[in-house]
Amino acid sequence: MHNFEKLLFWQKSIVLAKNVYILCQEINNDEKYGLISQIKRSAVSIPSNIAEGSGRNGSKEFNHFLAIALGSAFELQTQLILVRELNLLPEEKVNALLSEVSEIQRMIYSFKNNLK
Repeated sequence: MHNFEKLLFWQKSIVLAKNVYILCQEINNDEKYGLISQIKRSAVSIPSNIAEGSGRNGSKEFNHFLAIALGSAFELQTQLILVRELNLLPEEKVNALLSEVSEIQRMIYSFKNNLK
């Protein structure tokens, strides 16, 4: 069992989720139950799956949940790109979030490879 709270990529994914929630407040309410909802779910899914996997019975199961977290990170990346393409938020704000997502993706991927 891993202490997920000590994992830097979990800590960064919590900050990312918080930043996503803050930024989503700036998006028009017409998207509240569509894109905004999906973005928030993807962002929360990243640290949630890291935490859940860390409490599982072994490295194989943890690796599985890390793969889900990584998938959620790529889903979030895609949704943020769509937000940028639709001009729903200023490009520099979206790009800052995309940088955070990219860093977390690399960290999860690296940790997964070392876990095997």
